[in-house]
Amino acid sequence: MTNFWGRLKQRKLVQWSVAYIAAAFALLGGVDIVANRFAWPDAISRGLIIAACVGLVVTMLLAWYHGERGQQKISNTEILSLALVLALGGGLLWRYAPAPPPADATAMAPKPQTEVSDRSLAVLPFVNRSADKSQEYFSDGISEDMLNQLAKVPELKVISRSSSFSFKGKDVPLKEIASTLGVAYILEGSVQRAGNTLRISAQLVDARRDVNVWSQRWDRLFDDVFAIQDEIAGAVVKQLKLELLGKARAIDPDAYALYLQARQLGGQFSRAGNEQAIVLVMKVLEIAPGYAPAWDLLASIYLNQASNGLLPLKDGVRLARDAIDHAAAADPGYAPVYAKRGSIEMSLTGDLAAAAKNYERALVLAPGDADILVNAGALAQRLGRLDLAIVLGEAAVARDPINAGGYYNLAAAYYTDMRPEDAVAAYATVLRLSPNFIGAQSNLGLALLQEGKLEAAMAAVLGEHEEVFRLIVLPVVYHALDRKADSDTTLAELIGKYEKEAPYNIAYVLAYRGDVDRAFTWLDKAQEYGDPGLTDIAIEPLFQNLKQDPRWLPLLRKLGRAPEQLDKIPFKVTLPQTAGEVAAP
Repeated sequence: MTNFWGRLKQRKLVQWSVAYIAAAFALLGGVDIVANRFAWPDAISRGLIIAACVGLVVTMLLAWYHGERGQQKISNTEILSLALVLALGGGLLWRYAPAPPPADATAMAPKPQTEVSDRSLAVLPFVNRSADKSQEYFSDGISEDMLNQLAKVPELKVISRSSSFSFKGKDVPLKEIASTLGVAYILEGSVQRAGNTLRISAQLVDARRDVNVWSQRWDRLFDDVFAIQDEIAGAVVKQLKLELLGKARAIDPDAYALYLQARQLGGQFSRAGNEQAIVLVMKVLEIAPGYAPAWDLLASIYLNQASNGLLPLKDGVRLARDAIDHAAAADPGYAPVYAKRGSIEMSLTGDLAAAAKNYERALVLAPGDADILVNAGALAQRLGRLDLAIVLGEAAVARDPINAGGYYNLAAAYYTDMRPEDAVAAYATVLRLSPNFIGAQSNLGLALLQEGKLEAAMAAVLGEHEEVFRLIVLPVVYHALDRKADSDTTLAELIGKYEKEAPYNIAYVLAYRGDVDRAFTWLDKAQEYGDPGLTDIAIEPLFQNLKQDPRWLPLLRKLGRAPEQLDKIPFKVTLPQTAGEVAAP
């Protein structure tokens, strides 16, 4: 080995290689600076790197043959050979070297905010400073109630809970949080409770300048918690030169503490959490039977139990309706009860007219509530009013910019409106925010298919984790790729495994393949099995091949989904005019 190493040095191969590498790195570093300054295409830098790699091989060859004598000049033949090697090697590498992978779709960020309104705010979860760490439900509850109260101000853009609370426990600079959420101001604070004494600190920060514009501390009895909330909200809107509408609704402080604890347990979406939350809510209602948020929470728990098979659906809907009626009677101005009614009518009973009436009322009472905007957008889509659906969806993600569900609904609206590029971008954002979001990969595949990118569509669908969603879309993409046998096989597997769970989806797969008669047969099955997917039948692009069939319109009329029937359902909403948002058409 020593002799070999000495031989390399004798022929000056080591010296030539080191000198060449140093010179190449210096050259490429300089090129990189110039390329960044003048925005050169990546292909130029890539080509130079390939050429440098080929040049290193040639340099080592020349060193081996000429290094020992050192003084021998390189012949013209060798120069010509060197040029040919460089050209041929560079050309081969350029042709066959793998190109840099396209930007990962799942890494795509939301569309950048072009303007941040001076009237935009995020409420971060207040820090629990209590010695008893189990009191965290209380500090979270204070923060959430502050957020909800400020969200009632029409001119103020308030980021929703799911986005604001996603930064809980994370050491992220306020300026970065504000940039991510697209807001100018951050409200943060802390809560310390000891028995019946309460210390709350709050501060309002202009995150663009990293300046504390207001701060205050309260040392009060627990009975004063609502007065403190009013004072904080009043101070914030005063700083932003706005007018606060209404005051926090005061109830017995003990009942309020129980309610906050129940809300935290109900948010766990577990069997035990739901059962414990119901017990606590019942205690709240014994003390304060007219507290609308408690009735609304009870309705949410019943619906959650029903949707997860912990209650029969019929019983869950009945109990939820009763709780919602109590909430509305207690506080006719409480927006969530109307939104919940709208959700039941839209998704469970299929009464779109009743859903529209309830969502109209909810948006009058809480025009900036992101959850209400998302579901109202889904309703507008089912009514065939895609412009309105997109406006509502875009307003929702503006107020809840890191909520994957909001982007998922917006992507569906883009896809239905035949805007595949926007749909692809929105689905990619869903996957960036929540990589395992059920159905996002397969729906991304449909959007890519709509865009004409068949191979990319197949790759996206194969990445879907949930089997039923993967099997629904695979036969469609295989058919588009003219792989009939594969389409038939996957369709047969879908039918064999999910006949009763997905008859509506099977119908649109058959429709896309041109199996018109079988598609209508499966639509009959969907009615027989009570498939809720039929709510979307009028807007599903994959049913295009059925629209000229004489059976199509009579079926839509039977389902109450014919264009003239949907057009008769009134649904008008007005959104607040904050920066970056537009009014509904």
